[in-house]
Amino acid sequence: MFPLHDPLDELVRAELAAYDDLTAALLARRGVVTKEDAEKFLNPSYDLHLHDPLLMTDMPRAARRFADAIISGEKIAVWSDYDCDGIPGGVLMHDFLKKAGANFENYIPHRHDEGYGMNVAGIEKLAKGGAKLVVTVDSGITDVEPIKRANELGMEIIVTDHHLPGETLPPAYAILNPNARPVRDKTSLMSGPSKTGISNGETYPFKSLCGSGVAWKLICATLAVAPELRTRIPEGWEKWLLDMVGLATVADMVPLVGENRLLATYGLLVMRKSPRIGLQKLLRGMRVEQRAITEDDIGFMIAPRVNAASRMGEARDAFRLFTTDDENEADLLAKKLEAANRQRKAAAGAITRAVHSRLKERGEVRSIIALGDPEWRPALLGLVANTIADEYERPVFLWGREGNLSLKGSFRSGGFTQTMELLRTTENTFAQFGGHAAAGGFTAIDTEVFFLEDRLVEAHARLLEGKTIEDSLAMRADAVVTPEEINMSFLRSVEKLAPFGIQNSKPVFLLRDVALREISRFGKAQEHLKLKIDVNEGNGSIDAVTFFVKGAVARATENLSTGSRVNLLAHLERDTFSRGSPVRLRLLDIRVV
Repeated sequence: MFPLHDPLDELVRAELAAYDDLTAALLARRGVVTKEDAEKFLNPSYDLHLHDPLLMTDMPRAARRFADAIISGEKIAVWSDYDCDGIPGGVLMHDFLKKAGANFENYIPHRHDEGYGMNVAGIEKLAKGGAKLVVTVDSGITDVEPIKRANELGMEIIVTDHHLPGETLPPAYAILNPNARPVRDKTSLMSGPSKTGISNGETYPFKSLCGSGVAWKLICATLAVAPELRTRIPEGWEKWLLDMVGLATVADMVPLVGENRLLATYGLLVMRKSPRIGLQKLLRGMRVEQRAITEDDIGFMIAPRVNAASRMGEARDAFRLFTTDDENEADLLAKKLEAANRQRKAAAGAITRAVHSRLKERGEVRSIIALGDPEWRPALLGLVANTIADEYERPVFLWGREGNLSLKGSFRSGGFTQTMELLRTTENTFAQFGGHAAAGGFTAIDTEVFFLEDRLVEAHARLLEGKTIEDSLAMRADAVVTPEEINMSFLRSVEKLAPFGIQNSKPVFLLRDVALREISRFGKAQEHLKLKIDVNEGNGSIDAVTFFVKGAVARATENLSTGSRVNLLAHLERDTFSRGSPVRLRLLDIRVV
């Protein structure tokens, strides 16, 4: 039987008395246990709930320097990452600097040739082009040597990032990062020609902004400290940049709580009205209605195509798509990203088949799957790891060789909730790693990579300590519902908690002892499953679908037939491909009664 969450505490229920039982329970499970927090969560306000960007450590210093460079015409370079956080961040910086009449250029490192973060060769190229101030987006916090080199060349660096810093912060002019912990090696901060104003500890009240979110905060602060820029940029114009902030916030899988919830909510509102011709062309090609964009459209449709640009070719194609005003160029670039995404799927499919072949040769599948090949492209391995983890229902670690010869990889949890602890307790194996419980990346030590699976299996066994793998993967339902209760009104009440994402996952519903009216497969290879569930004793039905059937669901469907009675776990969603967008179930698990 599928387990349910524990009942709501009586004191918390009394505090949330203004809400129905389900809404109150969902709020409490997200840590929202007061009337004030509930109001803020359900009704995020741009005017009331945004934090002052000048609260961020080093922000007044960075904003003043940025404003002075804009006003004086000093050459500015924006160095952004190549993923669906760095690209939107580079776009919003481009739009702001263009609107402000600045002298600037955008630099995006090549994923395979240069790798993540800043590099000395790129810095030297920017210096040769006359850049005096470099503003990073979604990178820079660990780039000590490139920033030292920039200082030697007479450039100053403003780092905007959200990744965790290393033992030593780089000698930047200013560091904007809500995750910057206290400085440990202060002497390193004085190695450049300019001293940093970094303090010991971060003062910003929200720690989980994505890279684009931090960059947007710099723009807001710059307009605050330099009101003279308002002669070029109308009051409130910066809100139009929230389409890119919202895109990045959802795509980068940062927690969708606190200020991120507000940025994602308003970001989606702006995306639905955005005049960006490139975004419109991209959506049209995917048959996504702009005025109804959801977080799922970003996660499953838009972000993969933006990321495909760097994985299969040039990240700048995605950047140009969102910055161009030319309809013909936008059409060409949208089609180019679509083609890159198809190539990405094909390349990932080839690696997936190779993984399946290796696992078949082994016979026994261990509690952790860890495989690699120097020929595998690291940029594709997260996609493959996700497929394998879903199929085998266990953590998967895959590695390949990057252009700079380092062994990089991705992991997916397969539902295991202690993935980060697993990485931390696997000794002498990783040069570095990062991410969250569901997904992340790592760099393996060359000499240790061949022991990777053995060490992960050992660490996994220590973490379980008597628990079964099934215990660690157990999914709890938020509520029991009947097919008759599932209607548009019920869905709208659930959608009040959207946008959903990390730390605000979609509610899970349990339907008990329901009858199957129809069972069918669809898709080119019949890889998707559709069930029709009886409603009102057979007088109606509701659809339940799952895509790329695998794992527990695939095993369960082997025993299904018309008339079977089942228990099932599912999310609720709108079927946007059917007339009227009716409610349907997104199937998560199923058991025959």
